[in-house]
Amino acid sequence: MNEILIEKFAKVIVNIGVALQEGQMLVVNAPLEAATLVKYIVKEAYEAKHSKKVIVNFSDADVNKQEQLYASQETLNDLPDYAIERSKYIVENGAAMLSISSPKPGIMAGVDPTRMQIASRVIAPKMAFFRKYTMENEGQWCVVACPNDVWAKKIFPDLEVNEAVEKLWEAILYASHVSMDNDPVADWNKLNAELTKRNEILNDYNFESLHFKNSLGTDLTIGLVENHIWAGGGEHSKKGVYFNPNIPTEENFCMPHNKKINGVVVATKPLNYGGKLIEDFSLTFKDGKVVEYDARKEKDALKSLIEFDKGSSSLGEVALISHDSPISNMNILFYNTLFDENASCHLALGASYTTTNLKDAEKYTEEELDALGSNQSHTHVDFMFGSSDMEVTGLTHDGKVVQIFKNGNFVF
Repeated sequence: MNEILIEKFAKVIVNIGVALQEGQMLVVNAPLEAATLVKYIVKEAYEAKHSKKVIVNFSDADVNKQEQLYASQETLNDLPDYAIERSKYIVENGAAMLSISSPKPGIMAGVDPTRMQIASRVIAPKMAFFRKYTMENEGQWCVVACPNDVWAKKIFPDLEVNEAVEKLWEAILYASHVSMDNDPVADWNKLNAELTKRNEILNDYNFESLHFKNSLGTDLTIGLVENHIWAGGGEHSKKGVYFNPNIPTEENFCMPHNKKINGVVVATKPLNYGGKLIEDFSLTFKDGKVVEYDARKEKDALKSLIEFDKGSSSLGEVALISHDSPISNMNILFYNTLFDENASCHLALGASYTTTNLKDAEKYTEEELDALGSNQSHTHVDFMFGSSDMEVTGLTHDGKVVQIFKNGNFVF
């Protein structure tokens, strides 16, 4: 890939994504395949923003698989004190957090999902403070993507590896509004303005619930919490910094009431969860909880997600995205939630974005938030259910039914 474009992408990531502030620390979590992109990100952070420090943590999916296959359960469950202290250091220094996604779909085939589940259950509570730092926007955070050979060949199986990687780079940059002849900062400002306007329309309706229906079998009613806030595009950290948590993004999202979800939802894209590809799955909800589920492939992985903890069998997010949108129109199945969720309406099993989606969220205790319908969990996993024939209506508190989607797209 042309390194001029990579450098341009890095500028978008640093200035629009994490919106790094002058003298702020930046932490980058990245796979080895992202080394070139990371180089430009580090350069931009130091050169343009005079970052206090840039910490880069590299990882490798194949090494992680070997650990999952052969390490003892005791080893998997162990979170060393130094790892917790390192995370506390990051939070105490108010660092911006960047995660570079480069999935290898199916990499964890053959790994017992219960081993990962047990380890996650043990470790997640110890790192709750760190998850809170991003989930509640205490600091800026952003997720972006970078290709690898396995991922590229999964998407473009008929191309040679180098050609597939190049093609995937082109798709990532297009979706991220980066090209040789555009001003990506200006384009991102325009996109954020459009998403903000739609948030305002949705917030003015103050819907009590949403109803989703399509020909694939989805027939789902989702109650929304009172005093909810629709969000999408950029967000503000608790320090008032405007940043974009996802690059790319096309969504407007809100907070379901975790006890007012009823009906059936049928996924329209595979879910890459823990390196396992869950395909052709459906969930049935009653009073906010999954009571039945099925999947053509990797049903055990779906089970491990739903049973991860008390809150993982309910929803923390509902997001609306027109079927006729830039990423959807590329007609590429990315096998990566960051992209596929922005091509389709989606839901998330697990934690709510309470600070983002609830007015005056900071004044409530955890018990009060639970009573309001906030979903509390140590996980948050998006899956896609949008389609070209999706119909969405909203019910207002005074009983008015409002058409939101027709034939898969926003009507406003």
